[in-house]
Amino acid sequence: MFSAKLIMKRFADYFAKQPSSNLSKLISIFSDELLELQKTNETILEWRDIDKSKGKALDLIGENVNQSRGKATDEVYRILLKSKIARNLSDGSINTIIQVISIALSTEPSTIKIVEKWNDIDDPEPAAIKLIELPLTKINEAGLDPINFIRIIQRTVAAGVKVGVIELAGTFEFGTTAMEIDNLKGFGNIDGTIGGYFGAVFIPSSDQELPI
Repeated sequence: MFSAKLIMKRFADYFAKQPSSNLSKLISIFSDELLELQKTNETILEWRDIDKSKGKALDLIGENVNQSRGKATDEVYRILLKSKIARNLSDGSINTIIQVISIALSTEPSTIKIVEKWNDIDDPEPAAIKLIELPLTKINEAGLDPINFIRIIQRTVAAGVKVGVIELAGTFEFGTTAMEIDNLKGFGNIDGTIGGYFGAVFIPSSDQELPI
């Protein structure tokens, strides 16, 4: 759009258009500056997207939704922002909670399973839910520790609803035969480039602070 050649073509043939002419050199400088300005404008547009925004641009988005950064990295802060925006629109239903988690982690809703505890065979409890499956890999990739992620969930449920047991599903499995190998599920190496994740079970305390 701002090519020096295209700009020079718009001048009448009266002007010297050779690359070595003073006019061409001046237009070349002008064209380079316009290209830099265009790239800057494109970056500004991209940084309105939470997934592409960085640094101060993310902080400005946080000010709009009233979500402070604290000491969070950009990756973790994106999760906080997405969950805050989704929580602002949440009605507290199970489907909405699943939607909030899937948006925050950029994962499919099918990887998240939540059940009500009122009909739990082992430990029935009214006005309580139990998360029986969550993508621990996605949490690890984002660098968000499970405790803070669980606090996000606790702030998403409706008032008076208790979050019971939360199970963070891992990927580690033993093979069925001695020769079976799966680099995504078995034991890892020293560098951590292969191997599965262990899962975790968390039972929230009743007096846990929720700074998120």
